[in-house]
Amino acid sequence: MFDYLDIALDAAKHYGATYADARLIDQSSELIETKNLTVSVFNRGNSLGIGIRVIAGGGWGFAATQKLNKKAIIECAKTAVEVAKASGTLMQKPLQLAPEPIYNATWVSPHKVDPFSVSVETKCALLIDCAKTMLAVKGVTLAQGMLHFIRDDKYFASSEGTRVRQIAIRSGCLIAASASSAQERQRRSYPCSFGQYELAGYEMVQNWDLPGHAQQIAEEAVALLTAANCPQGEIDTIIGSSQLGLQIHESMGHPSELDRALGQEINFAGASFLTPDLRNNLKYGSDIVNLVADATAPGALGSFGFDDEGVAAQCTYLVKDGMFEGYLSSRDTALSIGLPRSGGAMRAESWRFVPIIRMTNISLLPGNAGTLQELIEDTGSGIYMETNKSWSIDSMRFNFQFSTEIAWEFKKGKRTRMLKNPSYSGITPVFWNTCDAICSESDYTYWGTPNCGKGQPMQVMWTGHGASPARFRKLTVGISGSGAKA
Repeated sequence: MFDYLDIALDAAKHYGATYADARLIDQSSELIETKNLTVSVFNRGNSLGIGIRVIAGGGWGFAATQKLNKKAIIECAKTAVEVAKASGTLMQKPLQLAPEPIYNATWVSPHKVDPFSVSVETKCALLIDCAKTMLAVKGVTLAQGMLHFIRDDKYFASSEGTRVRQIAIRSGCLIAASASSAQERQRRSYPCSFGQYELAGYEMVQNWDLPGHAQQIAEEAVALLTAANCPQGEIDTIIGSSQLGLQIHESMGHPSELDRALGQEINFAGASFLTPDLRNNLKYGSDIVNLVADATAPGALGSFGFDDEGVAAQCTYLVKDGMFEGYLSSRDTALSIGLPRSGGAMRAESWRFVPIIRMTNISLLPGNAGTLQELIEDTGSGIYMETNKSWSIDSMRFNFQFSTEIAWEFKKGKRTRMLKNPSYSGITPVFWNTCDAICSESDYTYWGTPNCGKGQPMQVMWTGHGASPARFRKLTVGISGSGAKA
């Protein structure tokens, strides 16, 4: 495969590129979805092609082709150089790249069971068995299931001399139960609302034990129909780790993308309030808030060996002891604000797309508050919310509101009644500064987000978010429901 990349790099240099890199990706995927006792979706796909990125005339250019022959690759490289020279005419100053060592390596993601070696019959039977369990609970009107597997075999080479091969296997699973009455519908999902995804093999499906949780989520969906609405007010709130993962994604991950902060990527999903002048000057959160971008976390969905411009995976602080400290960056954007090295966050959905700055694993480091139950006991009275239902955040990633599938009120350190339609709102730095307790590593989970959208044309990316349940004092809750004021 590297022979194809050499053709691309030689052609790019021939037509005038001062830098070039090329990625060849062979991707296989399988998606199975069930609705009640029927397989509603079964998709298998394969994709193979090459993407070529160059600097010429001081600007970036990119082109891609799925025709893997010498003539087509040379023509593709020529197009990339022409695009670069055209974009270079609009640059205020020529592009420069932060230095990065030269690598010659092979990286394989950790996995025990190749999901493509497990029969389709076995996978379908797992989901159908879960559906039978959920539908046996009186009041459940819809039972859904999903299994999703992707295998990427990626080759990367650059004109600087780096040559890397990476094989990554990603797996995802989900079950969900819905219950309806004449007035409303409630849904409970497991392990989380989009499905849990990991950089792992089929063993992750077995580890999450879908059959063992099917009845519980079905019963909770039915119980939510008659549960009390979440009260309104400023209430001490514990947010579960999967919901907190999405909170981190939206209120730390996206605003820390340096292309957004520099105003280079604002058309589709907005910019960022975290402008470079705030770096090392903004008290983003309380002293116990430490947020990292860690592409090295084993098994986490946003991990890799090297990003899509050949920068080795690394772990960097975005927020340390509450202070805003770092960005997700690329080689050119890092240098533009004086950083000595890229943060290693350039990624592309496939060979067809140019790499852009994306989240890796943006995670809240665990604290020392013990288990969730110990945190509830320490808090005394409040609300515990878990599993995302919906969210909204402004284009600068400043004002937000989230709702979750379920919540529980707790008093004197014990869970009492179940609450439906829970929701909360806040302002990003105010919210994170009210965090005064984070559960310990024993309750820490890396949640995978499989559908982060960014760019035009839009690219979907796999990101990870590690989190333990955490407590937020006097959080504004109950904004979407009709619950009584607390």
